[in-house]
Amino acid sequence: MARIYIETTVVSFYFNARPEPEMVARQNWTRRWLDAALSSSDDLVTSLAVEAELTAGDFPHKSDMIELASRFPLLDVNDAVIEAVEAYIANHVMPNDPGGDAFHLAAASFHRCDFLVTWNCRHIANANKFGHIRRVNGILGLGNPALVTPLELLNEDTSDG
Repeated sequence: MARIYIETTVVSFYFNARPEPEMVARQNWTRRWLDAALSSSDDLVTSLAVEAELTAGDFPHKSDMIELASRFPLLDVNDAVIEAVEAYIANHVMPNDPGGDAFHLAAASFHRCDFLVTWNCRHIANANKFGHIRRVNGILGLGNPALVTPLELLNEDTSDG
């Protein structure tokens, strides 16, 4: 059984309303993976950062997104999580937004999640950052969740051939 942190973009893409082919593909992969994960023995978790991001602003399917996210237990926030957020920002691992990407990574790392699932490939699921994240987490004594997209966790053949 894996502990899997669900980041905001996963919930968002589950209810994607954009018609571009790439966005529709991400929605399809997200739905196939999350629907399977919801019926698995995996421990799906999230954080207050996801809740805050989903309640801010006005966008299509907002209430559906909030309802879906409410199915995942919230990880505790403590001083160590806040310290990790501050370290990520100070060390330029994550952007200077304490409630966003740094918080997702800190919560998943402190609570030793096996995976942090996201469609944020600029700041989180970015192979150019993996080494830097591992170094900072090592100094802080935190775990290193695999930073992946739903597509990477799909347990099916997605090749055309």
